[in-house]
Amino acid sequence: INEDACKKYYEVILVDPSHKVIRNDPRINWIANPVHKHRELRGLTSSGRKGRGLRKSGHRANGIKGGSYRAAWLRRNTMRLKRYR
Repeated sequence: INEDACKKYYEVILVDPSHKVIRNDPRINWIANPVHKHRELRGLTSSGRKGRGLRKSGHRANGIKGGSYRAAWLRRNTMRLKRYR
């Protein structure tokens, strides 16, 4: 909404998905669907995808596992050694 020399100001709109008016409104009741529960915990928001490195595309995204945080953790924490060394 606004910014100055060192800060940016945003507007955040909070919606209660369990409210009956939200659940009955056909335009915004998609918020109450089970697939949208805890998107922030699964890294599906815009900032979560940015933190997982999924904003890149094309040749810059070659090293990115497709969003699997378990695969990325395993790749970072597995010791790989040559068979005959």
